Amino acid sequence: MRLSSLVFLLCAAAVVALIVIGPLSAGRIAPAGDLLDRVMANRAARIAILVFWAWLGWHVLVARTVDPQL
Repeated sequence: MRLSSLVFLLCAAAVVALIVIGPLSAGRIAPAGDLLDRVMANRAARIAILVFWAWLGWHVLVARTVDPQL
């Protein structure tokens, strides 16, 4: 549990860093808005993101509320 939390926090920190650095990088790193516009232009990518969010929500939110001892 601790390793997965650490990996999640590192990924979140990387995303925040890219959001902050993107507009300041003079074109070397695309700003988050431009990246999302480009990804969301593809229907398959939108569906994949929707499925990923559903999977993440199920495993993070529901898994903690279900009693494991049946």
